[in-house]
Amino acid sequence: MIQKKIRLGDLLLQNNYITEEQLLHALKRQKELNFTKKLGEIFMNEGYITQKDLLKTVSKQLNIEFVDLYGETIDFNAIAMKYPLQILKTAQAIPFKEDEDFIHVATSDPLNYDALEALERLISLKPVKIYLAYTDDIQVVFHRIKIIQTTKEIVAEVKKELTTEGLKKEAENSAIMKLILFISKDAISKRASDIHIEPDEKEMIVRSRVDGMLYENFVFDKELYHALSSRIKLLGNLDISEKRVPQDGRFSLVVNEKNYDFRLSTTPTIFGESIVMRILERDKVLLNLEDLGFEDENLESFTDLIHAPNGIVLITGPTGSGKTTTLYSALNEIKNISNKVMTAEDPVEYRLPLVQQVQINEKTGLTFSVAIKSFLRQDPDVILIGEVRDFDTLNSASQAALTGHLVFSTLHTNDAPGAIPRMIQMGLKPYLIADALVGIVGQRLARKICPYCKHEVKPTKVQFEKIEKYLEDSNTIFYAGQGCSKCDFTGYYSRTLISEILTIDMQLAKMVAENANKMEIIEYAEKSNLYKPMLFDGVKKAVNGITTIEEVLRITKDR
Repeated sequence: MIQKKIRLGDLLLQNNYITEEQLLHALKRQKELNFTKKLGEIFMNEGYITQKDLLKTVSKQLNIEFVDLYGETIDFNAIAMKYPLQILKTAQAIPFKEDEDFIHVATSDPLNYDALEALERLISLKPVKIYLAYTDDIQVVFHRIKIIQTTKEIVAEVKKELTTEGLKKEAENSAIMKLILFISKDAISKRASDIHIEPDEKEMIVRSRVDGMLYENFVFDKELYHALSSRIKLLGNLDISEKRVPQDGRFSLVVNEKNYDFRLSTTPTIFGESIVMRILERDKVLLNLEDLGFEDENLESFTDLIHAPNGIVLITGPTGSGKTTTLYSALNEIKNISNKVMTAEDPVEYRLPLVQQVQINEKTGLTFSVAIKSFLRQDPDVILIGEVRDFDTLNSASQAALTGHLVFSTLHTNDAPGAIPRMIQMGLKPYLIADALVGIVGQRLARKICPYCKHEVKPTKVQFEKIEKYLEDSNTIFYAGQGCSKCDFTGYYSRTLISEILTIDMQLAKMVAENANKMEIIEYAEKSNLYKPMLFDGVKKAVNGITTIEEVLRITKDR
């Protein structure tokens, strides 16, 4: 155990990470908070030091080795059985390994002497060897231990059913159906968009994607996996005997008296099939454009684009960036009794009134390009294409745009200007792109700061250097979430849109027709006020206290 007691403030002062003035300010701030926060937290919140620098300093001074917990084989079940979770949390420590000589303990707070000594007394059997680890890694282990402790009862019921009756019971009150509903209910209560069921060599991990980030919810014994995967595949009308090729399906459940559709996808892996269930609330209310998160300038530009008489409007971004929601909101804005709107989607996620929606089925030959050609004989005013995946679809979309139709679609690119070279790469001639394209939206979804634990923070030096040119005032106050029960201790709650819009004018169309490169397009567009990068919009939202600088820099990049 650590015997050499050192005060953190003095340690950082000695290593020139903070100044005397900053130390006094932090101590004063700690007193104002009635010592509810540790000094290290205050130093990081004030932007004086990063967690990495903090651990590096402590590691050097106290001669404590750093450990990457993700690289260790940890017996979570053994930890859950041996150690009270509250004692581990107080010490911010995890006994992650044991050998003949030591019990190896990782902590993110090695100066918390009293709590670590209490843990050492509890262990008592062998000497303790202390290591340093990141706070987030420690918290992940705590969460996993809590999961293990809270799911024992339902797992025991499933195992009993499997032992006595196998998979014969198919009623809703069967234990395996209870487990599926339990997993679904837990994910929905956390506002998850997807559930991931992933088999490993010895266990089955269930994760959910909340606000774009994956979180581990449950860890089950591998013996439950086959029963769970088989029942889910039966629900989705998939072939339970086929485990060598990917399959897609769909099923519905009533959770908390609401109807939910689950879009099901299975993919073979070396340990079994990885199962992903996309959660779709059937009665979800469509958002208005104003509610998506567009800043005023971008909202005005986007509104102009979707009211164009003809041409292609593209929404770009990676999977999970909210492209479909933006498209649906645009259709919701412009649809009315006097125009005909038709969509080709794979799959149709939400039903829209006054819109003729077509489900693409490539097995029967109903592809995007076939659907678009059919649409043109139906005399539509607006056409939505779920995704441009190939030249045939892109060419059909351009022909529709050039014959007087307004076409909405999505494309996978990193930013708005990148859509133009991507379309050329797919085989469309530059002059056709120039004639058809009216505008491109690039977007990402950024997590919003939890309103219940929002507090002031200062960006680190590295963060400030990356955003400085987008700030009007260098003394701008920024915010972050401290983490509370409302946001599941993440500091974030819900998401908002960060966007960039490239509007095509006559000169830019001429440049595109002449095959100008991406940098030339960006240079002209920025100079002509036709385009501002996504980072500009993100920093604006951070300045307004909607999201954090850390989140903006995570999902966007400077040029």
